[in-house]
Amino acid sequence: MSDIQAPKSTFLQKVVAVIEDNLADENFGVTELAESIHMSRSNLLRKVKQETGESVSVLIRNVRLHNAKLLLKDDSLTVSEISYKVGFSSTSYFTKCFRELYGYTPGEVGRAHLEVEQKVPNVPGTDNKKKGKVLGLVIVIVAILLALALFLIPRVEQKPPTGLSKSIAVLPFKNDSADSTNVYFMNGLMEAILDNFQKIEDIKVTSRTSVEKYRDSSKTIPELSKELNVSYFIEGSGQKIGNEILLTIQLIEAPSDKHLWSKRYKRELKDVFDLQSEVAKSIANEINAIITPEEQKRIEKTPTENLVAYDYYLKGLALLNDKTGKGLTAGIEQFKKAIQEDGQFANAYAYIAISYYYLDIFLTDPKYTEELKNYADKAMLLDAESGESLTARSLYYMQIHDYKKAVESLEEVLEYYPNTAWVHNFLSNIYGVILPNTEKYLIHALQGIQAAVAGADSVTSSYTYLHLSNALAQAGFINESETYIQKSLAFNPDNIFSQYLYVYIKMAQNFDLNRTKASLIKILQKDTTRIDVIQEIGKVCYTMKDYKTAWKYYNKMITIKTALQLGIYENVDLNVGFVLEQLGRKEEAKKYYDRFHEFAKNDQSLYKDLLYSSYYATVGDIDEGIKYLKAFSEQDNFQYWIVLFLDKDPILLQMAGHPEFKSTIKKIKDKFWAKNKKIRMMLEAESIITPVKREL
Repeated sequence: MSDIQAPKSTFLQKVVAVIEDNLADENFGVTELAESIHMSRSNLLRKVKQETGESVSVLIRNVRLHNAKLLLKDDSLTVSEISYKVGFSSTSYFTKCFRELYGYTPGEVGRAHLEVEQKVPNVPGTDNKKKGKVLGLVIVIVAILLALALFLIPRVEQKPPTGLSKSIAVLPFKNDSADSTNVYFMNGLMEAILDNFQKIEDIKVTSRTSVEKYRDSSKTIPELSKELNVSYFIEGSGQKIGNEILLTIQLIEAPSDKHLWSKRYKRELKDVFDLQSEVAKSIANEINAIITPEEQKRIEKTPTENLVAYDYYLKGLALLNDKTGKGLTAGIEQFKKAIQEDGQFANAYAYIAISYYYLDIFLTDPKYTEELKNYADKAMLLDAESGESLTARSLYYMQIHDYKKAVESLEEVLEYYPNTAWVHNFLSNIYGVILPNTEKYLIHALQGIQAAVAGADSVTSSYTYLHLSNALAQAGFINESETYIQKSLAFNPDNIFSQYLYVYIKMAQNFDLNRTKASLIKILQKDTTRIDVIQEIGKVCYTMKDYKTAWKYYNKMITIKTALQLGIYENVDLNVGFVLEQLGRKEEAKKYYDRFHEFAKNDQSLYKDLLYSSYYATVGDIDEGIKYLKAFSEQDNFQYWIVLFLDKDPILLQMAGHPEFKSTIKKIKDKFWAKNKKIRMMLEAESIITPVKREL
């Protein structure tokens, strides 16, 4: 990129150089770039995201457009010629992208450049040489600004002509046939079209589950618009008659109920995939949404040439989407029939793997791990660039607890489905608990909010707001976290996780443990089998040094764990042992201490040193406990709850008499609040928290 300041990163310089070497190749995308620089696709996605804040596809597009801008200053080339030179086969698409990034059309570049030249000051008494220096300085400044625009400034969203946001909801398609068995086909057609929209980053799409509840609703389009917060609705109706599909599609401007576009299709069944992609592209064009070349390739991809296999596949999807979850097994049988018809049908293999994951998720002892692996591997082997295949592989990594690979795989899924809330929720879970990283936890919680709220799925939105609230609380923003936990409960008042997080937020504000205990008991009364709530009450009683009551709840937890053979809450064994020891049951306590020691040895989290510190404090080796506490003070990304309880935890207080205890605790707290200050800047920029007034 000759006339702008080169990226500081050697890696990014190499990436940009490779893109520029392939400017004219429209098909040069993420996969080709990864191969050219000898990196895996997932590593490339992660690295570029870290350095630019943008996806790889956006970076490629911006490099193309920047080079186009330079070429546009040459009057000998037309806009059409330049668009081809930088890899855009469609001049209209090139113009859309250019306007979105720079705020004006390619045809205006020459005039803008001329205006810059005319503004060079004519200083009295200067010669041409000095004027040249001034002009050169202006050009350098412009070049630097261009570089900043490319790498630092977020792209300005181009609004549709109406000024509405590019948000849509696809209403359930109506089956015009008297044959009710055709319903699955119309539902499948609707879902395929919706899936195509979800592949377009420029469009926010309401989830299928959110729209499904309006299948038989008598509400008007403007009423639905307010409830779902979308600008456009798509209505569809049709039928399958033999080998023909009749389909009518309408695009409606939601607030005004104005019909903007309508088309009636009559196609042969063999053209069903062309029909699905044509509908998506036509509507995207109507609302002025940009489809990147990579997105277009995904939309136009044919999943199978075998229509019988595809029919079984649609039946499987219909069963998979059964709200009760009872259709999973029956759905697997339909997907297997699809594979019998077409052994190369990657999506069918992927959905079998996905179904097995959700069958296992309800079990304490997973049964289908091997099947999940085999079908996910086969899907990836057949099509490693399918969102469905990548999703299946991600869920397998989640199943076997290989969370680092799960993160890589889930980040790849986001390349295919950029506006999908569930992916961000998975990543939030990992970064919030398993691989603690407060900043990444917050980033995915924020992105998940945008996707979930755009999807208008109340249950998903509740959990996504829960993630954001928890992320804020873990980062020490307690008052701010209260705002979002209230939103979570507004979406779903029955969300028990949100209920007891709210209790802890209130506790952090006033540290009234009696009130906390009473509130948790009230939640438990709604469902007395909730082992998570039982464990929380036991922990609060332990902190209060009410060891008799603590044992009552810990004993309930142990009974449920034993009955269901659950391998959870192993970190609580130390608390249980300590409680038993305070009650004079030292032999029983030792069993739990030993079990906890084994757990600590196998732990790979950043809390390992803190676990050891607590263990040695319990067994009376205070010097060893302080050694590990000091080692923990060198860690980063630990949660606020750890900081809050450090000098209140009965076990850690066994070391309070040691001369280095207070200074070590202070060091841990100081490090946490320094991190909190850094994160605050990011949250203020995102308008998640109110900026603090700072003295000039």
